[in-house]
Amino acid sequence: MAKGINDMANKLFRVRFWAMVSLTLGLAPFVPEPHIWGKLKWIAGGANGMQVMDWFDTAMHGLPWVFLLLSAFFEIKQKAFSKG
Repeated sequence: MAKGINDMANKLFRVRFWAMVSLTLGLAPFVPEPHIWGKLKWIAGGANGMQVMDWFDTAMHGLPWVFLLLSAFFEIKQKAFSKG
C-alpha cells in the first residue's frame, strides 16, 4: 500500500515540479512580456533576423513546457489505463 502512495506522490511531484519550473524559468524574464511568448510571436511572424542564440534561447525557455506537457500526458495516460 505504501509503495502505491509513494509512486503516486512521485508522479504528482513531477507534474508539479515541471509546472513550477515552467511558470518561473519558462516565462522569465516577465517584463515587458514573458520571454517565451515574445520568441513564439517572433517565430510566428517568420523568424526574420533570428540567430542561433535566439533559437537556443527559445529551446531553453520552451523545454520546461515540453516536459510539463509530457509529464501531464503520461500521468493522464497511466490513470486511464489503470482504471480500465
